[in-house]
Amino acid sequence: MRLIALTVALAVFFLLGWMLFGQGMEEAWDLERLSGRFEEAKSWAWLAGIALLLADLLLPIPGTIVMSALGAVYGFWLGGLLASVGSMLAGILGYGVGHFFDEKTAVKWLGKRDFEKGRVLFRGKGAWVVAMSRALPILPEVFACMAGLLRMPFKKFLIALACGSVPMGFLFSWIGTLGRDYPSWGLAFSLGVPALLWAFAGYLRRLDS
Repeated sequence: MRLIALTVALAVFFLLGWMLFGQGMEEAWDLERLSGRFEEAKSWAWLAGIALLLADLLLPIPGTIVMSALGAVYGFWLGGLLASVGSMLAGILGYGVGHFFDEKTAVKWLGKRDFEKGRVLFRGKGAWVVAMSRALPILPEVFACMAGLLRMPFKKFLIALACGSVPMGFLFSWIGTLGRDYPSWGLAFSLGVPALLWAFAGYLRRLDS
């Protein structure tokens, strides 16, 4: 029960950021506007893009828009690589935040029984959870932190993280590349793909339950 409560609490924490600042952030950083800013500073904008993806751990930054903007400015291959690296570094940062708290603290928060349940989960199906969550809002941060807190083996976490981050990085880079020539299509995909992935993840969860 405590495991679920902590997961929900983390989700609420990240969701509050979106509720308080997310709308303004998305309005300020739509795909066309952010691509223009990156184009103006192309020599170092890749670093800014990765930094924004890292900051997405705590701030309501539209990560998929950042990935698409990287694709629009640097092209499919380089943009996809940069987006993938940024997403993976953000996941590693989240894992590190969770792992920062020692096992004794984790057991105190969760209770011995829930801690062991969570550790078994993240050493088993946790790889799927981490990989699938990279395509969804809010949940990537939650599950990356939980994976660290519950001591998911780092090598396994890294592989799962790559399986989720790399396809998403190149997908949204392609969307950004498309949006450069066809802005309306790029915007439609950048908004519609996350919604479809969310629905698909919900369907898979129901099948597994």
